[in-house]
Amino acid sequence: MLSYAGIYPIRVCLSKSATAQTRHTTGARSGRETMTDKRPPTPEDGWNDGGCPASFLARRSFLQGTVAGLAGAAGASLLGNDTALADTASGTASTRAIPFHGYYQAGIATPPQTIGSFVSFDVTASGRKELQDLFRTLTARARILTAGGTPPKAPPGSAPPDNGILGRDVVPDDLTVTVALGATLFDGRYGLGARKPVQLVTMKAFLHDDLDPALSQGDLLVQLCAGHRDTTVHALLDLLAHTGGAMRPRWRIDCQRNPPRPVGIPRDWFGFKDGITNPDTTDTTQMHQQVWVQPHTAEPAWAAGGTYQALRIVHFNIEKWQKVPLAQQERIFGRRKASGAPIYAVSKNASDLLDPIYTNDPQGLFTALDSHVRLANPQTPQTASTSAILRRSYDYDRTLDVRGGLDLGHAFCCFQRELNTYITMQNRLEGEALVPYISPRGGGYFFALPGVRDDKDYYARGLLT
Repeated sequence: MLSYAGIYPIRVCLSKSATAQTRHTTGARSGRETMTDKRPPTPEDGWNDGGCPASFLARRSFLQGTVAGLAGAAGASLLGNDTALADTASGTASTRAIPFHGYYQAGIATPPQTIGSFVSFDVTASGRKELQDLFRTLTARARILTAGGTPPKAPPGSAPPDNGILGRDVVPDDLTVTVALGATLFDGRYGLGARKPVQLVTMKAFLHDDLDPALSQGDLLVQLCAGHRDTTVHALLDLLAHTGGAMRPRWRIDCQRNPPRPVGIPRDWFGFKDGITNPDTTDTTQMHQQVWVQPHTAEPAWAAGGTYQALRIVHFNIEKWQKVPLAQQERIFGRRKASGAPIYAVSKNASDLLDPIYTNDPQGLFTALDSHVRLANPQTPQTASTSAILRRSYDYDRTLDVRGGLDLGHAFCCFQRELNTYITMQNRLEGEALVPYISPRGGGYFFALPGVRDDKDYYARGLLT
């Protein structure tokens, strides 16, 4: 589990192989656990709520009234939920809609899509009522965008209600919209301090971090994932058009997930398979223990069904890495580069599903004591409670680095029931052999909200009411 860090425009969620990892350690790509919206499709309300005029939806600021008619918009796709998946060879977008409603948000335990975008916002709402309207609007737009359909026609002389990037009909394309809150939202502006998640804090720099304040923190994080880049851009523009009066973009990073080469887990820009071990997202007990906040705990009641999200943007020093001999690269990671298997597996066809074993290697003769995988999960009784996170990370490729060279890196993203789990793990990684080849430059800690249960619910309702 590379604890990389990177921060800026995103394009990320790559589709994961059907063979889900069912591990109980660090890292993360996996299936999703969410309630399905059973309501039948309604031909008109997916985009205009049946009676909402197109000019109403076209207004850019939610302060001009975009909330009122949106809250009841249908979540079912106008195009149906059971059509074929994307034909990636031809670039055709998927017509399958990932259910929006559920006890948990989609985009957390959901199998990662190919493309993603993390966008951090500063909330500019003037008060508690305006903040509530913001979350209602975000919910309504996310419900509509993830369902897909045909936007309403604009009256003569009016701007179109949709930006048209996806054409006449908006295909769902496996879009998920995941909303999380930063610690700064719980300052004195909205009177929410007493209801803040217990462990939610702003991210402080670790020993080897080089954090840029302009690429760090935020009141609110929106994670957009889909099958194609135009889908996430379309969704972001739509959200900005309807909420511009209440939140302002702070930073953004676009990412991707590379295809498996040749099979199994995708590789990062270092050429190693990334995120091999992960909790089994189909195991309810395991997910409750490691990922989802439970009721009747120290956390506020409204937080049940949510989870802590850590996001770190990590620059890779590719030029320096490429000069390192293969054997040394494998020692640094603690796995074979070609196969992804543990160091003890010498066959080029060894499976990346094999687990590292340290009980017979106390001196680190096979898997070095300062290797990435061993420090992330030392497999000791003392570290067992701080070695399991749900990883959902991506790779970014930005323009040339202003410091010189390529700006390639990792948008490290993980979810866990307790934020301290990640922080403790990252503290262990301060001594890893990978440190000279990475530069964490941004990100933040957030609390991913519980899911939107039905068409009467909205993001953060439990917090705000």
